[in-house]
Amino acid sequence: MNLRDLVYGLYARRVEGRLDHEQVPKHIGLILDGNRRWARASGGTAAQGHQAGADKIMEFLGWCSETEVEVVTLWMLSTDNFDRPQAELVPLLGIIEEAVRGLAADGRWRIHHVGNLDLLPGHTQTVVKEAEEATADRGGILVNVAVGYGGRQEIADAVRSLLLDHAQKGTSFEELAEIVDIDVIAEHLYTRGQPDPDLVIRTSGEQRLSGFMLWQSAHSEYYFCEVFWPAFRKVDFLRALRDYSARHRRYGG
Repeated sequence: MNLRDLVYGLYARRVEGRLDHEQVPKHIGLILDGNRRWARASGGTAAQGHQAGADKIMEFLGWCSETEVEVVTLWMLSTDNFDRPQAELVPLLGIIEEAVRGLAADGRWRIHHVGNLDLLPGHTQTVVKEAEEATADRGGILVNVAVGYGGRQEIADAVRSLLLDHAQKGTSFEELAEIVDIDVIAEHLYTRGQPDPDLVIRTSGEQRLSGFMLWQSAHSEYYFCEVFWPAFRKVDFLRALRDYSARHRRYGG
């Protein structure tokens, strides 16, 4: 171990020792940003950046398992990403498929897809469905893999699902208007039945949500980290938890 690693390890333990473990978020949303910029800075390709980002996921979940985190949502592919050139999108989908397979094979996580499956290629749909089925009865952290996800798309899909559900029940528009409220819409979100994210982390220095969990993050705390996702370290994670635990959450302003 070199001096740098030793100093880093000591600092990480110091940060961890100051954490208020009673204030750890139950649900963390993660915007994995900066893969391509990390690759450019390292002299690599976009595919190499995406692969490095995928390789970081298992390590991140391991850190979460050392805390009281119960749900993690990983935004791996947005609906906007489908506008990327096929030369980048096709390898990226392959990397995501392998990452999802790896999470399912690990044995520690329960996988749930978050997004519009119909937007994904058939092969990617199959990989996601098989991962969900293979891990459905597991304990441990629930890992939402947000693939083909967009916040506006989710709300539109929730409203569509709500309308179709009540159309099958024969509910009139007047009756539906009487019963529609926040809870009724929430029952049709991709994350129905789950707690909303307490903390949303975005890497790479960008300070915006870009449509991530628009409905669920209404009362979330945000943590924006300068480091690119592939270079995200445990100490960066601990800093996010420390920052979160030091805040006094207020609802409604």
